[in-house]
Amino acid sequence: MGLMCGRLDMNDVSRLLQDSSWIDEVLNRSQAPSRYNSPPGTFRPILRMVDDRLTLDDAFCSYHAAWAVGKVPLCSNTRLEKITNKYWGPLLKRGRAIVPANGWYEWTGEKPNKQPYHIHRKDGELLYIAALGNFAEARPEDHKAATGFTLVTADAVGGVVDVHGRRPVVFTAADAALWMDPATPPEMAEQLARTSSLGPEWFDWYKVSKAVGPSSNEGQELTH
Repeated sequence: MGLMCGRLDMNDVSRLLQDSSWIDEVLNRSQAPSRYNSPPGTFRPILRMVDDRLTLDDAFCSYHAAWAVGKVPLCSNTRLEKITNKYWGPLLKRGRAIVPANGWYEWTGEKPNKQPYHIHRKDGELLYIAALGNFAEARPEDHKAATGFTLVTADAVGGVVDVHGRRPVVFTAADAALWMDPATPPEMAEQLARTSSLGPEWFDWYKVSKAVGPSSNEGQELTH
């Protein structure tokens, strides 16, 4: 089992604006619609610090440095073990963000009979997923991924490994704020991701309809 799919349930991201940890603090600039079946390659809401203000923006879900075309593949997620290397290290220093989501999807089995699962917090709270991105103001229309983001993933130790070998690094709201804080040194941010990511005991999952497979499909029925 390799990288996680990167397919997210983002049907109620607006809930973070009512979260007591963020309320009265978030500048909402997002125009992305809610989606139950959100794939890489689309513009999705992300939390990040902009001029010392917590901001909800839209960014392209997948990252590919402009200089790396033909050298490094397009990435919708990246391994925690690699975020300090030459490619990801600069983003760890200046491009830390959080992707708020209601859950994510994974598939098990072999084609064409793969079974999708919906994975979410047991308590129903939003997921605050660690992300890295290049959020330059100038967004090149011919290479959207140059200013996109990637989800940070870790080994799925324990229960979630029954579904997939990787899982997103998910924080509590307090740790998410620390991850995004520009004053947090990159070394501390990496350590936070290694030690404070929510463990498998925080999550639950169930089988869902195979209709979630095509990313063009949409609707609440996909989560059941």
